[in-house]
Amino acid sequence: MHEKSVMDNLIRKIILLAKEEKSLKVVKVSVKLGALSHMSKQHFKEHFDLAAQGTVAQNAEIDAEESQDIHDPHANAVILKSIDVAN
Repeated sequence: MHEKSVMDNLIRKIILLAKEEKSLKVVKVSVKLGALSHMSKQHFKEHFDLAAQGTVAQNAEIDAEESQDIHDPHANAVILKSIDVAN
C-alpha cells in the first residue's frame, strides 16, 4: 500500500508539471530513492509503470538514483528531481 500512495502522489506531481509545460508527453523522469524508502530501481520502475498507465508519463524513461545515506532527512522518501517533456 505504501508504494501505491507514493506513486499516486508522484504521478500527480508529474502531470501537474507537464501541464505547466503545456506538454502531452513526459519522456523521462528522474528520481532519488531514499535509503529507507524500501524501493530499489527495479521495484520503483515496476510500480511507476503501473501507476503511469494512461497518463502523460506512460512509457517514460526512468532515471533513478539510489541513496545509501540513512541519515538524510529525506531517507524515507522518493524525491522527484526532474522531468523531461516532449512538446
